[in-house]
Amino acid sequence: MFTRIVKMQFKKENIPAFLANFEEVKEKIRNFPGCTFLELYNDKNDETIFFTYSRWKDETDLENYRTSELFKEVWSITKPMFKTKAEAWSVDTLFSLE
Repeated sequence: MFTRIVKMQFKKENIPAFLANFEEVKEKIRNFPGCTFLELYNDKNDETIFFTYSRWKDETDLENYRTSELFKEVWSITKPMFKTKAEAWSVDTLFSLE
């Protein structure tokens, strides 16, 4: 299992449209085979910056999502709203306290 973190910065005027679209697709993303967790964060100091935080069973599951029709649909709507290019990291959890 690993975590995927994606940082996105939006043009301010596009934030309501992004949030509306995320509301429509969040369950589909979370229920995609291999996705075990999904959260959306908003930066406390810059309202235009958002992060998605998702956990995946393995890299194949994430790649299957990234080549899926769902991802193509989501990304085709989301990408034009960006102020800057998105950044993404795939990370392994080394330690966790809950």
